[in-house]
Amino acid sequence: MSTDDIETQKDPSPLQSEGDVPGVNRPLLKLSGVGKSYRVGDHDLSVLRGVSLAVEEAETCAIVGPSGSGKTTLLGLCAGLDDPTEGEVELVGERLRDLNQDDRADLRSRSVGFVFQNFQLIPTLTALENVLVPLELRGERSGKAQAIELLNRVGLGHRVDHYPTQLSGGEQQRVALARAFIHRPRILFADEPTGNLDEETSKPIVEMLFELNREQNTALVLVTHDPQLAALAGRVISMRGGSVVQDEKPA
Repeated sequence: MSTDDIETQKDPSPLQSEGDVPGVNRPLLKLSGVGKSYRVGDHDLSVLRGVSLAVEEAETCAIVGPSGSGKTTLLGLCAGLDDPTEGEVELVGERLRDLNQDDRADLRSRSVGFVFQNFQLIPTLTALENVLVPLELRGERSGKAQAIELLNRVGLGHRVDHYPTQLSGGEQQRVALARAFIHRPRILFADEPTGNLDEETSKPIVEMLFELNREQNTALVLVTHDPQLAALAGRVISMRGGSVVQDEKPA
């Protein structure tokens, strides 16, 4: 038997699925036939149905659709914050159903950033301390200079010692942006990042988000109701009734 024959008989990687090509980089995020339902009384309420998609390194995607279409539920499944009822989610090469909660948390601390609509800052920590949280969760204690640099980048170098209650909504979201990028994530999930901000305040936040994203070559998956924000992404995924109805790249 030749060496080539031996090579062709090797078992595929446990993460290799049908259609994957050996030697080609896998998507950073991959969903295959993902569904999610909840038990309500004596029947199941279906929130997501048969969602399949893939996000590549450094790709920017906006998920849009009316309220109740399953956008935020989908984002939670992508990040491993919840489990699908059916289908598979793979994140940064890991099949999430194979990971326990501690392993998922470790994966997120290494590779995932988050930006939330309501900022999710810790009220008892200063702006600087909030930005340092992702590094501290990884046991790193040497990121102060980097955190200050990021706060300067988002225009808050003079507010490093201020607490969230001393900051406006726009300033809190700037802190959240700095926190999201402090550990140089491979993928960032943003859920309505400008949802609690007025149009004037939103514009610089959006510019900072995409600028930092480009600089760090991070994949971005954002949920938004704002068509202008969605149009800035390289790809728009439209949802309705729990299903993807359109997946296109704006001209």
